[in-house]
This record gives sequence, structure tokens and C-alpha cells, in this order.
Amino acid sequence: MVRVLLVADVPWVLNDARATLSGPGYELLDTTDPSSAAATAYEFDVDVVVADLQVGSMGGMAITRHVRAYAGRTGRAAPAVVMLLDRSADAWLARRAAADGWVAKPFTARQIRSAITTALERPIAGAGDDGRGDGSAGIVPAEPVAGG
Repeated sequence: MVRVLLVADVPWVLNDARATLSGPGYELLDTTDPSSAAATAYEFDVDVVVADLQVGSMGGMAITRHVRAYAGRTGRAAPAVVMLLDRSADAWLARRAAADGWVAKPFTARQIRSAITTALERPIAGAGDDGRGDGSAGIVPAEPVAGG
């Protein structure tokens, strides 16, 4: 069972993610407060944090960095972090924040589950490095990629 913390405040994002991650194989917690996300992730020992790129006054980049910093302060392993991007072109933001995976909105159930699975299979905080050096391992585009 994968324990997921969803950090989002837009109703359709919350609804779609809840519908996708409330089924068998997932235990879902959610919060609309990005400032408490890191502490909540460690308090409930989540496997992965799914953070919207734009949530409250912080956003996905800050949430990712706070989760990593919290791990450093506590000496505990960081959970994987998957960012929900506004568009595929925002993947560079996810790489820069050291997210373990990302998916562009709007997302399908398959895309978000695949991004979570990929993030959990890679070394935590090794975002963007699958041996190709281009950071694309975590990308699950919401639209077809030309030539791919």
C-alpha cells in the first residue's frame, strides 16, 4: 500500500487526484496548507508527496525543498515528491526543485499513477537522473510528445 500526501487547493485537482488515488493500493491523505506539508509527510510516514505547482502561497517547488530540508533536519529518509505541473514545459521547474517525478495537468489516472510508481522506483532526491542526464525519467506528459 502506497501512502500518498496530496498538497493542492484547486477543487478539480483535489477531486481528480482523490478519485485516482483513493482506490486499492493507495492510502490518501490531503492538505490544502502547503506550509504544513513537510511536517505532515513525516508525521504520517508517507511514501510520496504529490504537490501542485501552484498551491497557496508556496507551491510545488517550495514544498519539494521543504520536504528535503525536513529530512536533513530529522535524519530520516525523504519521501518521493511528484509535482503536478501547469504544463509540460514546466518540467524544468520540477527538475530544479529536485522532484522525483512530475505530470502535467490535466492528468489521467494512468499518468499520475505512473509518475508515482516511477518516483518510488528511483533513488530519492536523485531527480532527473536516469542515466541519460536529461531529467526526463519523471516526465509523464499529459499530451503526446512529438517523435516519441
